[in-house]
Formats: sequence, structure tokens, C-alpha cells
Amino acid sequence: MSLINTQVQPFKTQAFHNGKFIEVTEQSLKGKWSVLIFMPAAFTFNCPTEVEDAADSYAEFQKLGTEVYIVTTDTHFSHKVWHETSPAVGKAKFPLVGDPTHQLTNAFGVHIPEEGLSLRGTFVINPDGVIKTLEIHSNEIARDVSETLRKLKAAQYTAAHPNEVCPAKWKEGEKTLAPSLDLVGKI
Repeated sequence: MSLINTQVQPFKTQAFHNGKFIEVTEQSLKGKWSVLIFMPAAFTFNCPTEVEDAADSYAEFQKLGTEVYIVTTDTHFSHKVWHETSPAVGKAKFPLVGDPTHQLTNAFGVHIPEEGLSLRGTFVINPDGVIKTLEIHSNEIARDVSETLRKLKAAQYTAAHPNEVCPAKWKEGEKTLAPSLDLVGKI
């Protein structure tokens, strides 16, 4: 079963955010757009490059009214030390969410049971807590957050314009389509 257009299930966990430990729940995701970025583990070689990529684009996420959450199967304590010791991760101004019980990785379908780690999964969630996009792939392939931003903008656009769709390679400001019988077989 796909998670698209389903409600984020209840959860409660801890995160390291701006020098403090905070609680993060499904309610934290409501009222604004959210992007959850699942990674296998802290203190690895590929994950810090993704955290840094998200950190470098964080201002753009904020302009779009969106919070970013990095999630690994480590504890929030590990995330504190990771943030303090990795120059790349130290750039993060968003919550680093711990999931040591695997509640989130299981709920989002990215858990690797035999390893106790997560696949690389990216989820765009609307202000009502509904999953609008997801991407899951193998851990040796790091993501490019510019694609996440493109999908976020498309999800926000279609939420604001429910009678329009974004065609392939759509970018903000480009033409959209208004589905109709007249378009069938014409494109």
C-alpha cells in the first residue's frame, strides 16, 4: 500500500535542535509544510553530505513555510555529538530526529530490519499531516535537495490550485495543465 495521500501516524520522539533537546510528534508536522529526510545513521560518510545539502538550502525551505527534519535510527544524544563534531552537520539549523525504537522508519516504510538502519527516504507532508510525495532509494545513492525543493513547490502549487497539475520537469513559474477532456490525446 502506498503512503501517498495518507495521514502521518501518531509518533513521539526526541530531536536535537539549535542546542536543545526537543520533542517531535505528528502534531509538530501540522500547520506548515514539512520535509522528512530519512538517513541510515549518524557518523557515516554519505549522510553528512546530505545534511549539508539540506542546510545550504534551508533558507529556501523556510521561505516556503517548510520545516526540514533529518531522521536517523540513532538517538538525539548521538545527534548532539554529530552536530558538534561534523562541520557539515554543524550547519544544520533544523531538527535532527532520533528514531532508536524504529517507530518512524517502520511507519514510513524505510526500515531495514536486518541492519537496524533506514533506507534513504524523502517525504513531503502538507500542513494537514498528509504525505504528498515520497522517494525511497538504496543507501549508496545520496539525494540532491534541489529535487526535493522542486517537488515541494509543485505540491504547494497544486494545493493552492486544485484544478491544475504540474507536468514533467515543471519548475516554479512555468505553465501548468488544467486536466480536461479536450486535452486527452492532444499532448
